[in-house]
Amino acid sequence: MADPLISTEGVSLRFRRSEDAVLDDVSMHVREGELVALIGPSGCGKSTLLNLVSGLLAPSAGRVQVREGVRMAYVFQSPRLLPWRTLQGNVEFGLEGRGLGRGALAERAQRALAQVNLTGHERKYPQELSGGMQQRAALARGLAIDPAVCLLDEPFGALDALTRSYLQDELMEIVRGTGMTTMLVTHDIDEALLLADRVIVMTARPGRLSAEVDVPFGAERSSDALLGRADYAELRRQLREMLRPQAAIAA
Repeated sequence: MADPLISTEGVSLRFRRSEDAVLDDVSMHVREGELVALIGPSGCGKSTLLNLVSGLLAPSAGRVQVREGVRMAYVFQSPRLLPWRTLQGNVEFGLEGRGLGRGALAERAQRALAQVNLTGHERKYPQELSGGMQQRAALARGLAIDPAVCLLDEPFGALDALTRSYLQDELMEIVRGTGMTTMLVTHDIDEALLLADRVIVMTARPGRLSAEVDVPFGAERSSDALLGRADYAELRRQLREMLRPQAAIAA
């Protein structure tokens, strides 16, 4: 295998010396262009692992490696848009400080908003839009920097099922179209199987890696197509069985 774009080696994390570990001896890799989903019970350290990869946190032990020069976007469950800025202004915010002129800023922001189907809404403010549209704008803010890596922390977790389904399809099209390397944290097995090339299953706290599952459905897939496949139902059942005892521990 070629050198991975992202890797962790024996990573553990304690926030305080006397506290039990949040993560324990986590070793994993993500290849260039791959979409990896992290699933596991609440509190198992999935989001913490993203924070370590992004550099927001440093491990207590072990090593996190990201290929030098890689630009990352981080999209959270909450859109975290600035209410006093328009959607275009919010997307431009992530580009400010890069030495771009006014015209270049606007062009990059408008291109990113077009990628998430928000053309025509550039001058609206976040409070004027639905939750799904706000989350699209948050994704556009990340896309505007032309990232090689996108970190997604339950980006659709706060949305209703119908909106989430539409945005999952849009996200798949964007990720496959740009070739971005992506790490996705989700509680949703169906979302993981729809979007990911590989699913990493984590144990209850302290988070460890308990299994890695290759998703065999190819890049061209949809929720409707998967629901009719026997191999999808079987893989979904296997993941549920892997997670069941961990969810009981975390409860």
